[in-house]
Amino acid sequence: QVQLVESGGGLVQAGGSLRLSCAASGATFTFNTMAWFRQAPGKEREFVAASSWSNSDNTNYADSMKGRFTISRDNAKNTVYLQMSSLRPEDTAVYYCAATKYGGTSYSERLYEYWGQGTQVTVSS
Repeated sequence: QVQLVESGGGLVQAGGSLRLSCAASGATFTFNTMAWFRQAPGKEREFVAASSWSNSDNTNYADSMKGRFTISRDNAKNTVYLQMSSLRPEDTAVYYCAATKYGGTSYSERLYEYWGQGTQVTVSS
């Protein structure tokens, strides 16, 4: 059984930084891609970033996150990270970690089989 546990969320002022972590356990050998999504109040969940589990150079970002967010992973620790900088109030959301056996760093949440419970990020103005 696969379990994804996010941590690192919190309250930060606009312009600040946070690093989210997602620790994976269970059948992690089935992963090909891990990703972050987010859901703001009253909005649909949206793609943030994805990374190949085997190739750290193979990443994908939503346009609005490029240059501000960085996804990385530590395979030895079965952990994926999301470094967020220059945070804006509109980045306020619950951030979810997800994993899939499919490659290709997809932005489509339908392809992700495993999900964490989410961690709240609040950016104050």
